[in-house]
Amino acid sequence: MTLNKFNLPDVGEGLTEAEIVAWKVKPGDTVAINDVLCEIETAKSLVELPSPFAGTVTELLVPEGVTVDVGTPIISVSDAVAAPGPATPAPAAPASPAPEPAAAAPMYGTLQADTSDAGEAAGRPAGGPLVGSGPKADAVKRRRRISAPAATSAAGNETPAAAAGPGAAAPVFEPVEAHDIRISPDAAGRPAAETAGPADTVDPRPTLGGAISGLVGKVLAKPPVRKIARDLGINLADVVPTGARGEVTREDLVSYQAQRDAEVDKADSFWGKSGRPQDQRIERIPVKGVRKATAKAMVESAFAAPHVSIFVDVDASRTMEFVKRLKASRDFEGIKVSPLLILAKAVIWAAARNPSVNATWVDNPDGSDSAEIHVKHFMNLGIAAATPRGLMVPNIKNAQDLSLKQLALALNELATTARAGKTQPAQMRGGTLTVTNIGALGIDTGTPIINPGEVAIVAFGTIKQKPWVLDGEVIPRWITTLGGSFDHRVVDGDLSARFMADVAAILEEPALLLD
Repeated sequence: MTLNKFNLPDVGEGLTEAEIVAWKVKPGDTVAINDVLCEIETAKSLVELPSPFAGTVTELLVPEGVTVDVGTPIISVSDAVAAPGPATPAPAAPASPAPEPAAAAPMYGTLQADTSDAGEAAGRPAGGPLVGSGPKADAVKRRRRISAPAATSAAGNETPAAAAGPGAAAPVFEPVEAHDIRISPDAAGRPAAETAGPADTVDPRPTLGGAISGLVGKVLAKPPVRKIARDLGINLADVVPTGARGEVTREDLVSYQAQRDAEVDKADSFWGKSGRPQDQRIERIPVKGVRKATAKAMVESAFAAPHVSIFVDVDASRTMEFVKRLKASRDFEGIKVSPLLILAKAVIWAAARNPSVNATWVDNPDGSDSAEIHVKHFMNLGIAAATPRGLMVPNIKNAQDLSLKQLALALNELATTARAGKTQPAQMRGGTLTVTNIGALGIDTGTPIINPGEVAIVAFGTIKQKPWVLDGEVIPRWITTLGGSFDHRVVDGDLSARFMADVAAILEEPALLLD
């Protein structure tokens, strides 16, 4: 028998450490080559480690939550396969069938995401935001837990609406179009297979195969379950399904609602007991993983690149109309379309007219004063994504070569991958210009910090109706505010203004993209 020890590998370029987030095996388990052993969090992303050995797990050498250096042994696997135990005779069948026990609530936690249509009137779209302003303020990371079985599930004659407490009201759905996507992977790390509509909506259209499979899949649930979800204001896409066919059950809703209520309950006890000394009411959170890498990069960027920021108000009414037409188009059937798609295309179009915004400042490695500006004739478009693990900026490679439809698919795939916690380090390397969608939280605009290695970033504010003067008359229009930050070593004031004006021109008249 040979005992093999698996050392923590470098899953990215130059990474030196990683945290063991969750073990997927335990001592005594039999594993095959490429079976997932654990999840680790590096400075860039959450990664699953496959087993390089086949055999039996003998020992987990590092507990969960511990950060270790690359090369440290983390698990030992014996090449001997555990022998099966003696066969146990089947018990005799009872004289009469026993009553079926109440189904237990699923052993899953989920991170709540705002995927309903509520709030779209403020320009916040269904599906939540891709933003660069950090995690949602009220996001709570929850561990897996076992909920008590629903008392009424066995009887089958009661709905879990009472779990929401008295006064639970159905959400109000506004008819405003979405313009971004909220990325909040659930605690189980499942890929999102959701629609962006209300809880009782099923997308009847077939899913697309290949790289985009699962992006527009149906959420399976029986009509009574859909009604309960609608009454409680729950988007079925946010609930981890445990049904035999992958459908959402009543028990799933009970568990989800209980966890959602727990988040609200925590707010009442957040401040703690006032009688305790203040130094005993401080929560100390270690800075590690993605948060540590983000903090280091933002400090370096803020102090290395002299930032200059400019802002422009834009009448995006025609963009909103264009998005509606795209959604109704047969060519875009089954594809999520939002104003973010038009902004992304506008940024690509404007960068071609103002190439120096798509560049990198490169200092001489020998430390001398000489430097170079590398203008890149390709666009790896970064989309800042706020996740519970911290800020990530995956990018769409060669975005300049994509059609509008292909770009929409790429944005959907990027969002789905990030939501499932599967963004890989390679997807975050090599970005050339970044878009941060802060409008999802109702923010008009901001002064974003440039992503390291780039010289420009565009902040997309909320789209909402405001009074606007058009042809001498004050009328309501859909208005947004763009904010742009630029490295003043590369981008002068004139260039930054022309670039932002070009981006605004596309949002005001998307037909310019047809030129």
